[in-house]
Amino acid sequence: MIEVEQRKRPGVAFAGFLVPFALQVAVMVAFRGQYFADAGWRGGEYAYAFIGVAVGSIVLGCVFKFLRPPWNSVGTGLVLAGTLGFVIVLAVLAVVLVALSQWGSTG
Repeated sequence: MIEVEQRKRPGVAFAGFLVPFALQVAVMVAFRGQYFADAGWRGGEYAYAFIGVAVGSIVLGCVFKFLRPPWNSVGTGLVLAGTLGFVIVLAVLAVVLVALSQWGSTG
């Protein structure tokens, strides 16, 4: 029984990764389609939602890492998806900063 509990669970970790990743994709689709424009959402609210999902999944994943199997595997997936989302946010921020720095010097 101990061996069964200590097995790796890639499917469970993938499910933990898939949930926040799907939420981040849903936020991007909502931004592209302006689904919440009637509620007053502009670009900033979508960015806050995306960052909130990324940071929330990292924090929740760290909490799940302390629980018993299979929840620690779910926590691994959550941390990976949150980290990926945070890296995407940093990459977009870097692209925007480079574009702004080049915009003023093209004159």
